[in-house]
Amino acid sequence: MTATPTEAPETPETSGTSETEEDEPSPPRFILYLRGPDYAETLRRLTLWTHRVLLPVYGREATSASPWCPRWWEHPEAVAQLHGLWLAWDELTGPGSEATGPAVWHRDHLPSVMESLRDPQGPFAGCKPGTHRAKEAPTVDAADPFGPPPSAGVQ
Repeated sequence: MTATPTEAPETPETSGTSETEEDEPSPPRFILYLRGPDYAETLRRLTLWTHRVLLPVYGREATSASPWCPRWWEHPEAVAQLHGLWLAWDELTGPGSEATGPAVWHRDHLPSVMESLRDPQGPFAGCKPGTHRAKEAPTVDAADPFGPPPSAGVQ
C-alpha cells in the first residue's frame, strides 16, 4: 500500500498482522482462482511437473479405454485436477514433509485423479494419441438463476 499525504503507511502494528505472519509464505491459490500472469506462471510450473515427474513415471500408454490428451492444458477440468494433485505432491513430498508423505500421496491422491482423467467418459473423451478434441461446456439458461431479476428496461 502506498501512503498518501493524509494517511500513515501500514505497519505490522497498525495492519493487525505480526511480522512473523508476513514472513510466512501464503498458501498457493487454487489455479481456477488465478488470472493473467499468475495463472500463466502457475500453469507453466504445473506443466513442468506434469511433463517431468507425473507422465514419465505414472503416464501409462494412452488407449481408447484410458485416454490422455497431448494438449491436456486446454481441458480446464484436467488442469484443475492436476493442480490439486500437484499441490498434494508438494505438501506430502516437499521439504519438511513426513517420511510417509509419498505413501500417503500414492494411496490418497494419485489413483483417484488418474482414474478420473483417464476415464473414457472423462475430460479426454474423444482425444487420441497425437490429437486433441475440444469439448463444449454444457449450456445453462441463466448464469445466476436465483439472483435479482435484471433491471427493468435492460434487454
